[in-house]
Amino acid sequence: MVKCVIWDLDNTLLSGVYLESAQQPPAADPVMLAAAAQLGGRGIIHAVASKNPPEAAEHAAKVTGLQFAAAECGWGRKSESVQRIMTDLGMAADAVAFVDDDAYERAEVSFALPEVLVLSPEDMNDAVGWPEFSPAAVTPEARHRGEMYAARRRRLAEARTFAGSPGEFAAYSAAKLTITRATAEDVPRLHELSVRTHQFNSRGEAVPEAALAGMVASPAHRVAAVRLSDRFGDDGMVGASVAVPEEPGPGTHGRTWTVWLLMMSCRAMGRGVIEALLAWLVRSAARDGADLMTVPCLISPRNVPLRLALAGAGFRAEPGNLLRQPAVFSRPLPEPVPEPLPGWVSAPDGW
Repeated sequence: MVKCVIWDLDNTLLSGVYLESAQQPPAADPVMLAAAAQLGGRGIIHAVASKNPPEAAEHAAKVTGLQFAAAECGWGRKSESVQRIMTDLGMAADAVAFVDDDAYERAEVSFALPEVLVLSPEDMNDAVGWPEFSPAAVTPEARHRGEMYAARRRRLAEARTFAGSPGEFAAYSAAKLTITRATAEDVPRLHELSVRTHQFNSRGEAVPEAALAGMVASPAHRVAAVRLSDRFGDDGMVGASVAVPEEPGPGTHGRTWTVWLLMMSCRAMGRGVIEALLAWLVRSAARDGADLMTVPCLISPRNVPLRLALAGAGFRAEPGNLLRQPAVFSRPLPEPVPEPLPGWVSAPDGW
């Protein structure tokens, strides 16, 4: 799935060349604007990579009404601009499309970033109907994703100048993290997270809605939904987990909680969300009398952030285990149990 379309401006998103129209800057190209609006309604965000001054992106935002999650304006290589946008947004190359009217620029980006989907403006009429641009369901979070990324830019700008710790910034920004039992109404968003998350996804594959609905309704599965907001904006559901308590089997000792699925949106990266969720899971398992918590986790280059978070929360995998797919990360319980959750986290004491 494409998560972000990066647009050139001159003769692409704009119906003219910005620097050659100083007296009357060009209007939005109506065909491109219609495509962008349609994609935005599906939860696909927009960014700009243009050989223009920064004012061109500001003008484009004004005449199109689009909220750009990132904008790179300058006279360097387009591939470098695209790479910086991907890094800034925490997106992989295969989640990005790039649209430019210039054949040279398209070739340069294709050569440098072969996983990026590179398109001409003429491609866009058909492209909006392609599977890459057509999510199976459009959730409330998807409809407001552009606003969420705009809030993210404001949050990051203030965080860069904030002198305190991450915890103090969470308090300053009035962050609120809520962990609740997932309901049937949450299933479409749970499925969307399983499709869209890669850096924080223990299974590394999409989970069908029907399977998730069954787990939500099952007393044998403990499905948690994680929601995040602060004074910059409401991110909605940003993460989830599916835990399965298991009774001792023949020849084993103690009760085990297996976290069958652990996933989180990249919008929540660096905000203490995955750490809080793991701490809550460990505390809940310990209260339930478990002696061990395990997290089967697919080993891939893309989910390194998740594996680092597991290590930070005290989970370990035996060296030989790392050669298996999935590897199993485990943490003994009940000692040591994490400290009480921060005050900005709201979660039940047990399941």
